[in-house]
Amino acid sequence: MNIEKEMLHEAQFWEPSEEQELDCFLCAHRCHILNGKRGVCGIRINKDGRLYTFVYGRVIAENVDPIEKKPLYHFLPGTRSYSIATPGCNFRCDFCQNWQISQVREHLERYPEVDPDQIVSGAVHTKCASIAYTYTEPTIFMEYALDVARLAQKEGIKNVFVTNGYQTAKAIDAMHGLIDAANVDLKSFSETFYRRTCKGKLEPVLDSIRKMHDVGIHIEVTTLVIPSLNDSDEELEQISSFLADISPDIPWHISRFHPDYQALDLIPTPLTTLEKAFQIGEKAGLRFIYIGNIPADEHQNTHCPQCGKTVIQRSIMQVKSTHLKDGKCAYCGTELPLVTS
Repeated sequence: MNIEKEMLHEAQFWEPSEEQELDCFLCAHRCHILNGKRGVCGIRINKDGRLYTFVYGRVIAENVDPIEKKPLYHFLPGTRSYSIATPGCNFRCDFCQNWQISQVREHLERYPEVDPDQIVSGAVHTKCASIAYTYTEPTIFMEYALDVARLAQKEGIKNVFVTNGYQTAKAIDAMHGLIDAANVDLKSFSETFYRRTCKGKLEPVLDSIRKMHDVGIHIEVTTLVIPSLNDSDEELEQISSFLADISPDIPWHISRFHPDYQALDLIPTPLTTLEKAFQIGEKAGLRFIYIGNIPADEHQNTHCPQCGKTVIQRSIMQVKSTHLKDGKCAYCGTELPLVTS
């Protein structure tokens, strides 16, 4: 049996070129792929002038998580999300905390194929309010994610992406109406950082954040603050100002770095740096800023921007108490930018 041939699933988001070559426009790499070759992601291949994916349904991780773990703090707070991933990624970040699954390129046949309806059944059975496409980069398994999302929608289940934001505009158009929310990693505001560390570019990520917001996908943004790489005052000011210009209501998750993968020579992010980033975000006008990857902390709670009282209290990525009434602050009645149903 030709294992490779048995695994192939015809891909979307591509156009033919001359002499059995083709152009993939799923992600911002926009790979021009020769016959018999793969794209940058390593899991999409040109076979005789047609594009195929190796990872349709090849689920490498499947768990039930609190939605706060994504992290999504303003989208269905306190609910659970059925979380799945296939192998692969279109970035090569040397600090990746899921590198054991995101950087897999070979022997993909070891992962059994899971039909989309099995994922939705799992979400229904575990009473999850959403399905999260997460852990690795969901863009590279877009065909599978959208097929699952269509079925989930029929069951009243929401769909969320946890993504590096390296989609094309056409890919986001396909997500529109199916993907309800996204947490986008804005890893840096430096073109040099993206080229050296992620093997990508900054501008497409910024474009994706803008476009997702414009088409009505609920957006939250995470920045992993890495000592000596993206923790300067100037860069943190650029990130927070960019988000505030789109909307001061975009939640910004400032996440603590821990050494991992190929970045073991760096130190964990000092708590003083995270506090500095929080203050910079406030100065830029962001109304909802959170600090993650640390023990229970006041900066994980949601406060009413009008009266200042705590409306959602969290601990270790889970909701402990809420003070909301019809999506409004229970104390002063201020309407809050939350998706609660």
